[in-house]
Amino acid sequence: MPGIIKERLFTPGPTPLLMEAQARTLTAANVHHRTEAFRKIMTETLELLKYYYDTKNDVLIFASSGTGAMEGSLTNLVSPGERVLVGTAGKFGERWLGLAQAYRIEAVKVESPYGQPVNIKEMKEKLASDGPFRAVYIQATETSTAVMNDVRTLGEAVKNYPETALVVDAITGLGTSNLRIEEWGLDVVIGGSQKAVMIPPGLAFASFSEKAWGLIAKAKLPHYYFDFAKERKNQAKGETAYTPATTLIISLNAALEYIKKLGRENLIANAALLAEASRAAAQALGLKLFAASSPANAATAICAPAGMDSGAIVKELRTRFGAVVANGQGSMKGQIFRLAHLGYYDIADLFAVFAALEIALLKLGQKVELGSGVRAVEEAYLRHAA
Repeated sequence: MPGIIKERLFTPGPTPLLMEAQARTLTAANVHHRTEAFRKIMTETLELLKYYYDTKNDVLIFASSGTGAMEGSLTNLVSPGERVLVGTAGKFGERWLGLAQAYRIEAVKVESPYGQPVNIKEMKEKLASDGPFRAVYIQATETSTAVMNDVRTLGEAVKNYPETALVVDAITGLGTSNLRIEEWGLDVVIGGSQKAVMIPPGLAFASFSEKAWGLIAKAKLPHYYFDFAKERKNQAKGETAYTPATTLIISLNAALEYIKKLGRENLIANAALLAEASRAAAQALGLKLFAASSPANAATAICAPAGMDSGAIVKELRTRFGAVVANGQGSMKGQIFRLAHLGYYDIADLFAVFAALEIALLKLGQKVELGSGVRAVEEAYLRHAA
């Protein structure tokens, strides 16, 4: 075997890094956050985030993973004794339930099986019959199953409830799908740095509608670090309430400049092409897609062949080719593996990983026609190529 094996990430977070963004951080390690120089960078970055989100709403940055902003969206919106509605169809939908439980907030859940989208019709029925709810929580993309939820229809329904906010975990939805935040009534939309913006983990961000700010002003759950109103006041001046992750914000600034130059619509189209090509390639190899309906652009979940543990595929890809793909989570561990399409990926990366997958499956005893998956990727590319 060759002596050099280059590791390549194909996971839905962390994702491959934009080198231009990383290079800028090397010259910025000594920037102090209470200086005019950093305030300028912070203000520029917040404006660039509005472009990335495609919104005129406020967008704030937090030094945390996306889960920090998820927790803050509960503690800043809800008061003791109030109820929330949660749509769940995977591990990250279940995280909303865990957060509500941690703060002793009653959560009414609408649960769909793994691999299917949340039943929005049932969510609307719960809103009408089981309310009132202070907030509704859902994923734009359920990363654990690679399924996209219909947040547009849900948002249009929640618009009819002036005392209810719709909170969307779009941590893998941003940069991979079109989210019309104001038009659809998405009151809080959460993102994370280790996804489509192509920088390391450590930052969360969220957009807020005026409706959300009105409800935040009434909320009574305790919070300190994740105080959205305090951060709004500080970030309007180019500062943060507490010490920010300066190098990550500088890296984010560079990545967002790259995205603006590329074009947000082209970033989303890239993820859509990689997802379409991956689904076609998996099926060409005789593999079953886990998300039978509403597949996401952020990642593709593929079922392991009958009788094979998906962990064996994950291990074979990594040890033989340095290709790091994600196993299933929770009850899906060992049953599916997931290829991501967000971050610094291009079509040539997909040629490589499906060539590697063909050989990995062959070595694991699966009957494979070499080249069939790669050919499907090539054909998908040619359908869209100028």
